[in-house]
Amino acid sequence: MKIAFLTAGGIAPCLSSSIGALIEQYAKSQPDAEMIGYLNGYRGLLLGQSIQFPASIKENFSTLYEYGGSPIGNSRVKLTNIQDCIDRDYVKEGEEPLQVAAEQLKKDKVDILHTIGGDDTNTMAAQLSSYLKNNGYDLTVVGLPKTVDNDVYPIVQTLGAWTAAEQGAIFFENIINENTTSTRQLIIHEVMGRNCGWLTAETALEYRKRLHKKRFLPELLITKQKWDVDAIYIPEIDFSFQSEVNRLKDVMNQKDGVNIFLSEGAGLDTIIREMESNGETIPRDAFGHVKLDEINPGQWFAKKFSEALGAEKTLVQKSGYFARSARSNDRDLKLIKDSAKLATVSALNQHSGVVGKDMNEDSELVLIDFKRIKGGKPFDFSEKEFNDMLVEIGGVGKALVFMFGVFFIPIT
Repeated sequence: MKIAFLTAGGIAPCLSSSIGALIEQYAKSQPDAEMIGYLNGYRGLLLGQSIQFPASIKENFSTLYEYGGSPIGNSRVKLTNIQDCIDRDYVKEGEEPLQVAAEQLKKDKVDILHTIGGDDTNTMAAQLSSYLKNNGYDLTVVGLPKTVDNDVYPIVQTLGAWTAAEQGAIFFENIINENTTSTRQLIIHEVMGRNCGWLTAETALEYRKRLHKKRFLPELLITKQKWDVDAIYIPEIDFSFQSEVNRLKDVMNQKDGVNIFLSEGAGLDTIIREMESNGETIPRDAFGHVKLDEINPGQWFAKKFSEALGAEKTLVQKSGYFARSARSNDRDLKLIKDSAKLATVSALNQHSGVVGKDMNEDSELVLIDFKRIKGGKPFDFSEKEFNDMLVEIGGVGKALVFMFGVFFIPIT
């Protein structure tokens, strides 16, 4: 038996651990199985670039739990975007990427392929699995869902997201001390989350839990208020810019600073419209996603708020790479190991799909049909813990408002 591994998309604090957990399971159930890893995701599969896992890995798998990232590398490749694959020299003119991938798997004599990635990775896995089945290839594909955004339908909790929130909180614990470097300082913590505010909300919750455990020294101006979060902006909740400016002006005057948690996707539509009206080209990747690093939402918000609040110093810090590059924490590692156990059982029984906690099955860990996997799951901002936090830091009112030329309905 030959088992192959592939990690793709952006990294998350689960990739290395997921490979380790899968190896751990196969070492028990299939000790003689051969294992390989395709280098740099679907790119390596198309180019026939892989690495043979030595037999010793079946004894040393736990080392992978100590590292973030992926030892076999990642890439963003859309197998159904034929022209993009041709332009990047992954396939030749006239070749179909799905067929090239299938033939490479056949050439390598792979029986089981494990894909570890987000909705794009597993959507591609679904396409590949369907192609293999429809064209007579005897191969099972089982995916594990990773993304720090936690935005994959119908999965309740994606791998690595808990760790990313914890690491984002630790990141801000250090950055917030910059509030001692100037008066009237605006600090914006930009958190990953293109369409989903889960990570921003969870990072803020985690940070405030840690903050509540700290000691303070108001006699020397070290107060909980100054170190606390003052605003949280996520894609799912619209708000009145002017109302927030009025509220945050009072905060700035009271504590000599303002601390904002901003999801990178908040206000993105507004930013894109402004760029397009200025004749600017919107940079996008192979999947059509806007390249947020080039758009830079944090700086856009910083300019708007800095001017409106009369900030003397503005600091925008992104926790994304810091948070997503971490090793899995204990909470994630348990979910990873449980998922890997079911993934190996499913694969050995020749059942393809994605292993995850199914929101339609009372959050039970099950094998989910590839056809049900899709991105764009929003954060449920009605969650009590999140709403309690908004009340504590100051909410936004219900009204039809006008923000930067676009109508929004804010929610308390």
